[in-house]
Amino acid sequence: MKKKIIAAACLSILLVLFSCAVRKPPNYFPVPDSGINKDEDILSVDVSNIIETKNGSTRQIPAWVRSFLSGGIEAVEKLDAYSNKYVFIGINEGKNITALNKWIEFYTVMQDFPMLAASRIEKRMYLTASLYPDDEYGAFYDVMMHTAYNAVYPDAVKEDNYWIKTKSENAEEPSENYKFFVLITIDKILMQSIIRNMMTKTAADVTITTIQNNSVNRLRNTFFEGF
Repeated sequence: MKKKIIAAACLSILLVLFSCAVRKPPNYFPVPDSGINKDEDILSVDVSNIIETKNGSTRQIPAWVRSFLSGGIEAVEKLDAYSNKYVFIGINEGKNITALNKWIEFYTVMQDFPMLAASRIEKRMYLTASLYPDDEYGAFYDVMMHTAYNAVYPDAVKEDNYWIKTKSENAEEPSENYKFFVLITIDKILMQSIIRNMMTKTAADVTITTIQNNSVNRLRNTFFEGF
């Protein structure tokens, strides 16, 4: 009996190791000692703590970066240059500038943008749900998110990138950190069409309750309010 238990344990370990070995690599270029942030919420960066930038000036930071640091995505989309577009910003940070430059170099719309798009879609579904979206929308939620993360978003454009170097405000543990930003834009009408098609196909492919169906219909009618 004891030998059987040991054999079973060894087999379990081998299965775990095998599953790790065949796991697909991430879509982004791996950056050691850094953190990729797929969320686009406002960053708490005091401009006075910026000590270095991509163009060498702390006073001539691009308008989209300055707007993002002070007001988030909504502030960027209010700029005249992006009045008819949805703006998405990929963020990465760390201390290794060489690795971060590689991240920017290898960042592609085809592979990396779906994460940003799906993250915003999911956030919208959370905000419209009374409690939890998987309860509110049933199978529609899971299928919709799977589709969003694996979708192709034609005409999304990698417009610009920028980085800043900041110093910490903590006097006891002073440190310096790089923050890299990549700017992606896509036409509003096109993006809305893509998402509407996703929702239409998803609604046709899933079976949900009458209450969940009513919630899905409300979502589809109000989805782009604040998106």
